[in-house]
Amino acid sequence: MKKLSIQQRAGKLARTAMYILGLQLIGFGSAQAAQNNLTDSNTLAEKPLAATKHIKAGVLDVGYAEAGPVNGEAVILLHGWPYDIDSYTEVTHILTAKGYHVFVPYLRGYGTTRFLSAATPRNGQQSAVAVDIVAFMDALKIKKAILGGYDWGARTADIVAALWPERVKGLVSVSGYLIGSQAGNVAPLPPKAELAWWYQFYFATDRGAAGYAANTKAFNKQIWQLASPKWNFSDATYEQSAKGFDNPDNVQVVIDNYRWRLGLSKGEAKYDAFEAKLATAPAISVPTVTLEGDANGAPHPDPSQYANKFTGKYVHHTITGGIGHVLPQEAPQAFADAIIEVTSMAK
Repeated sequence: MKKLSIQQRAGKLARTAMYILGLQLIGFGSAQAAQNNLTDSNTLAEKPLAATKHIKAGVLDVGYAEAGPVNGEAVILLHGWPYDIDSYTEVTHILTAKGYHVFVPYLRGYGTTRFLSAATPRNGQQSAVAVDIVAFMDALKIKKAILGGYDWGARTADIVAALWPERVKGLVSVSGYLIGSQAGNVAPLPPKAELAWWYQFYFATDRGAAGYAANTKAFNKQIWQLASPKWNFSDATYEQSAKGFDNPDNVQVVIDNYRWRLGLSKGEAKYDAFEAKLATAPAISVPTVTLEGDANGAPHPDPSQYANKFTGKYVHHTITGGIGHVLPQEAPQAFADAIIEVTSMAK
């Protein structure tokens, strides 16, 4: 990846000027390399999102960041693992400047989000996380919103769009259609594909659970490096997001999520009906923009494999310039552009 010159990085004023110029000029495609380089600086550490708000929603007390005019178009941005709400710092600044009302919640097991009861299973199954988001919308009296996400967040947004389409005005999903099922994970994959999921198999063991608990920050930093091999993120950027792992339920939720996928964790019976529907791989009918980075080092499907799962208005963009797995943080302008694009598609 091309690095910024010393002159380009010198001084906060210069960085700010470049950022404003980027908002005006940068679009989809190869121009994202410039935005990617900007994001590699310490700007995220200097102005992180603040999850200063809390609301009781379902089984959770959800910590979340909120920004933008209260009468603006509601957008809910969902993070993945092992990341946090700060993957949307720059996206939020861009969207609020355009008049959007942005909500960025910590998922269960992350940041300032807490379970309301010690008796609630620290369950990481896919439908549980999706139900959390619907409950979050209900608590905030958001009838309909644009949803955006990557990794766990994309899967969650996909599920909400598939099961509750009346709540979703538009969808932006990195790596497209990520809804899965335990039955769908029974058959082994080719060796190269299995290798890419090494951490899932590690988490399936007692040693893996203990190792993740003992080395959470180091483990997650390695995932960042593998999933985004061309992203030269700073230590300050990583440390800012690593604060989101400092949650008493993080290890349990993460381990359970990956064990559930392999059928090693049963999940909760109250989600069985949702999982039965998801096991049919339901189509998504809401207006959708899918995105993929050209240097995503994490396991992900080829866009051609999921295009037919989106039966409404649909567009796909591959973002070039060495963009990896955490696309909103590596190419924030591209992700924000996709939110704006799907807003127009929904009209």
